[in-house]
Amino acid sequence: MRAAVIEEHGEPLAIEDVDEPEPDPHGVVVETEACGICRSDWHVWQGDWDWLGIDAGAGQILGHEPAGRVMAVGDEVEQVRAGDHIAIPFSLGDGTCPECQSGHSNTCDNGIPLGFVEQAQGAFAEQVHVPFADFNAVQLPDGVTSVDMAGLGCRFMTSFHGLAHRADVGAGDWVAVHGCGGVGLSAVHIADALGANVVAVDLKDDKLTQAENLGAVETINAAETERVPKAVKGLTDGGAAVSVDALGVAETSRNSVLSLGNRGQHLQIGLTTEAEKGSIPQPTDAMVMQEIEFLGSYGMPVSRYDEIFRMVSTGKIDPSAVVSETVDLEDVSDKLAAMTDFETDGIPVVDSF
Repeated sequence: MRAAVIEEHGEPLAIEDVDEPEPDPHGVVVETEACGICRSDWHVWQGDWDWLGIDAGAGQILGHEPAGRVMAVGDEVEQVRAGDHIAIPFSLGDGTCPECQSGHSNTCDNGIPLGFVEQAQGAFAEQVHVPFADFNAVQLPDGVTSVDMAGLGCRFMTSFHGLAHRADVGAGDWVAVHGCGGVGLSAVHIADALGANVVAVDLKDDKLTQAENLGAVETINAAETERVPKAVKGLTDGGAAVSVDALGVAETSRNSVLSLGNRGQHLQIGLTTEAEKGSIPQPTDAMVMQEIEFLGSYGMPVSRYDEIFRMVSTGKIDPSAVVSETVDLEDVSDKLAAMTDFETDGIPVVDSF
């Protein structure tokens, strides 16, 4: 089968013919119909995240936001059938550990990050293997396409989990979103659907326009603003109730914290780059004196995907609205390279393999 494979960090992926996966007894093989191209792919392609224990070297197939049809089923799989239309979470749980059993599969004690490690080759390929399929395969509702649902594997559902489950977003609350890439635009759209008033912050006017189209009521161009936190507080009558760093760089993370009012909640979604290496200094005195909470969001428990589907069915949210374009497998390297300077919009999706 054809796959886009790392040869060297930062260099174009090689389009190669590789062996087709065979299902483990507890796994299934999926024919990939669509896979989002995510900034997390960019991180691993760059060689980041060794501080997280991730070292995806030569031969690794990236791609962790797939949807498609089951084509082969392992002998021990009971609930998934050939032909099922599924999405796959990037954080693959084993279904048996205390975290999975208590509804927190996204932080599985034995979790495997799809597409980032050798034992879980990714979905920039014609086929992808899903371990523990009875637990990890998310059955998609009728009437949606794989392209529509590609962002569910990582960006859209991470934002949903963060805003709907981790933070306390109430009707009319001000929510600031710092960084309007795929995960940030997802956060704008979801916060709006939850009844919040959204302030979107980015360096580029076209991304701010997209944020407005997805529900932002105010926007701030950080390239033209001397003090972003002061600007956010001016628009939100003293500070946001929830503020999201959707990028993972030191400036946006600190700006997010400093944009909050008293007892506000900072939601960290973006993971850091080589410059930060997993650690960002924060204004801790302000956090203490304002009683600010610092929250993280990593994926989403598979048991809660139905919440998204119920909102999709009534038109309250639309993951496809964040999809910006569809591309061929050969285009993945160009899209990854464009992410270096934040030149991609929304969620680009591979739909031709």
